[in-house]
Amino acid sequence: MKRFTCEELKEALRGVVEVGEDRVKVCDEQKVRDELIDKLVYTAVFGDEKEKACCRWLIRALALELGIVPSSIHDLYVKGMAKEEIGKWFTVPAMNIRGMTYDVMRQIFKIAVEEEVGAFILEVAKSEIGYTDQRPAEYTACVLAAAIKEGYRGPVFIQGDHFQFNAKKYAEDPERELEAIKALTKEAIEADFYNIDIDPSTLVDYSKETLKEQQYHNYVNTAKMTAFIREIEPEGVTISVGGEIGHIGGKNSTPEEFEAFMEGYLEELKKFGDFAGISKISVQTGTEHGGIPLPDGSIAKVKLDFSVLERIGEVARKKYSMAGAVQHGASTLPEELFHKFPEVKTAEIHLATGFQNIIYDHLPEDFKQEIYNWLKTELKGEWKEGWTEEQFIYKTRKKAFGKFKKEFWDLPADVKGKIMESLQRKFRFLFEQLGVFGTKEVVEKYVKPVKIYRKKPY
Repeated sequence: MKRFTCEELKEALRGVVEVGEDRVKVCDEQKVRDELIDKLVYTAVFGDEKEKACCRWLIRALALELGIVPSSIHDLYVKGMAKEEIGKWFTVPAMNIRGMTYDVMRQIFKIAVEEEVGAFILEVAKSEIGYTDQRPAEYTACVLAAAIKEGYRGPVFIQGDHFQFNAKKYAEDPERELEAIKALTKEAIEADFYNIDIDPSTLVDYSKETLKEQQYHNYVNTAKMTAFIREIEPEGVTISVGGEIGHIGGKNSTPEEFEAFMEGYLEELKKFGDFAGISKISVQTGTEHGGIPLPDGSIAKVKLDFSVLERIGEVARKKYSMAGAVQHGASTLPEELFHKFPEVKTAEIHLATGFQNIIYDHLPEDFKQEIYNWLKTELKGEWKEGWTEEQFIYKTRKKAFGKFKKEFWDLPADVKGKIMESLQRKFRFLFEQLGVFGTKEVVEKYVKPVKIYRKKPY
């Protein structure tokens, strides 16, 4: 596909969209969906800086005009789930889309329209922003374009996942690391990320004597970031902020750790003012991001402790008016486990690597080998002692999505078709198991979208 030049874009809009200073009028929605949006989002990703800015603004303005509104899930969590007033419990899937982003997100919105799904989140982690080459503004453009293409209406939840503190950098210069997280958070909020997961769990120090001392740097920085977010969030929007007490891949979390964290967090937050606190807490239950690859490249079975989610979630709702506990690193778990998450009232579940694996499973062999050769040449420093080639490739191939972004987007239609069919089956299965079919009504009961207009850039 070719991208729009600015002159071509003006011509393409004629009779289809009228453009004002801060908003647009859609004259022919069908043409927007059938002819315009594919090329708009392609240009928003691969155009020059002026073309990107124009197309990103236009996609956003089109979305608002069509009733597709970037929103915070905060009120659903603290008014609905915290009080257990949502009817039958569901677990909100938060999905990290690393590559072929627009096409993959289309499959999610397609199911959302067909099955009246309102409770789902599209997210990108701090680390992914780097290695997938997707800054927040680009990611948002893909989300909104996919929603437009599939005829979705209502709030959309875009999330910054694992805005994580680097323990080594923090030890060297705590203030500088805090400012770096603040800068990324500001960029994300300006790009309509109204859901932010702050993650200083990397700073937990288990050598300290008491649980509160262990969690000190975690809760202090979570409070600082919460206050910062409250100070810069748009008027009328209460951004959903998530905290984390257990670094994924570490020891399992306990209710006692959670309460120690919350005691310190609430004390610290009060120092900044009367701010709304976090709406959920991420915990460690025995999983690892991406799964644990065995020497042959397959994934080891893990023992996931559902009681951690259940017990901490209950404390979160009853004592702190939060939605509950959040499960990370879950997409590679056995399929027979997913129905258990809503059974133990898990608030949210983060899913990423499983979708990546489906993409790689369907790639043409020559393209796949080109990627793997690049990994072995450019990322050989990440090859850990004792790893087989299969383990190395499994753990590093996520980092090819940025380098080969355009090649992924430009895959032949027949290859794309097979990938998308497989992904759509996966999304449908997960949505059904997590209980989010038919959640559009309950989301609209608690979430009142706020349309925020911005002046066109040129």
